[in-house]
Amino acid sequence: MNKLYNPKPEILSNLLKRPTQSIADVEATVNEIFSEVKTKGDEAVKKYTQLFDGISIDQLLVSNIEIAAAEKEVFSELKDAINLAKTNIEKFHNAQKTERITVETTEGVICWQEKRPIQKVGLYIPGGSAPLFSTVLMLAIPANIAGCKEIILCTPPDKNGKINPSILFAAKLCSVTQIFKIGGIQAIAAMTFGTETVPSVYKIFGPGNQFVTVAKQIATKHGVAIDMPAGPSELLVFADDTANASFVASDLLSQAEHGADSQVILVTTSEKLLNSVEKEIEKQLQVLPRKSTAKEAIGNSKLILLETISEAIDLINEYGPEHFIIVSKEEDFFIENIQNAGSVFIGNYTPESAGDYASGTNHTLPTNGYAKQYSGVNLDSFMKSMTFQKISEKGIQNIGKAIEIMAEAEGLQAHKNAVTLRLKSLE
Repeated sequence: MNKLYNPKPEILSNLLKRPTQSIADVEATVNEIFSEVKTKGDEAVKKYTQLFDGISIDQLLVSNIEIAAAEKEVFSELKDAINLAKTNIEKFHNAQKTERITVETTEGVICWQEKRPIQKVGLYIPGGSAPLFSTVLMLAIPANIAGCKEIILCTPPDKNGKINPSILFAAKLCSVTQIFKIGGIQAIAAMTFGTETVPSVYKIFGPGNQFVTVAKQIATKHGVAIDMPAGPSELLVFADDTANASFVASDLLSQAEHGADSQVILVTTSEKLLNSVEKEIEKQLQVLPRKSTAKEAIGNSKLILLETISEAIDLINEYGPEHFIIVSKEEDFFIENIQNAGSVFIGNYTPESAGDYASGTNHTLPTNGYAKQYSGVNLDSFMKSMTFQKISEKGIQNIGKAIEIMAEAEGLQAHKNAVTLRLKSLE
């Protein structure tokens, strides 16, 4: 990893750039595929599945027979682990429910807010070398709690045209409506426009590579909402001498193994810890099955030594990490002052992996600095807030004059008349 000792603040933004392509780099490809899926539907989806995934698919929809067979392939210990995670995720997201808010703003003027589920949602689940069945839980569970009527799931097939059994097991467990063997840009396009087989949706959720991230952003130009721009995974750890270096190294590597374009960063005020973590990374890296992937990601990553915790928190807030681990005797300082992070993990015994799987919080989080503007997925992500109002005769008399004056000042006579007629009817 690249080591930086007390770098000047003005050069940090360049040093901490994510190893990702810009939208412009892949937008032309995304637009071309979107256009073809829009006009040719399933034919285009199958074409690009053959091109990108190397497999010819006749039936895009996963059958009930395939789902039943997959359930038998998942070993019992994994089923138990998935069910434990499901329970915790349900507990945490059920606790996010809110009641109707009602206010009488003026006598006779009742306003209230209620939440309604988004009726049709699409979930994108990355497959490939690391099929993320845990993401099925993170997205389908709050979608069900919210009350979404249609929950469509797309995930890429393997070279045999199959979906990982754990993904199918989790999808059935979480009452996903339909599952499709589609990945990448073509999956996002199919859920955006709809095809002969794939329904269109109102909002698309889920992480993915840079092409999926850009595809989701392009989908917003076609009237489909997205959860957030969520691209390659990233982790920033602040640790001091109270940290266990082997734990810190394992956390950094846990994100590095996601993909070659992942980025992990250690920020510390202890040179001793920095050196210990560097040695531990090298040691643990050697035995990882995904060593080559993690090693490439480590090349994009940094070990940063700073003099003060104030400098550290300024850097962290500027970076806005997806995942932020705090292992410090000054943990309260970081908890109170962190402004920009997707999810925060505190203490030696709180690995980022806990949030990825089973603690209960959601692991679908903003990356690439978007933690400055976006929240991670939560129950409200699957809902809309709607406002209602009911005004009595007394209420319109109380606020009517103000409405008339404001409407006339804006030159909107019909707005004024809508009130004037009602006020006159009450004279």
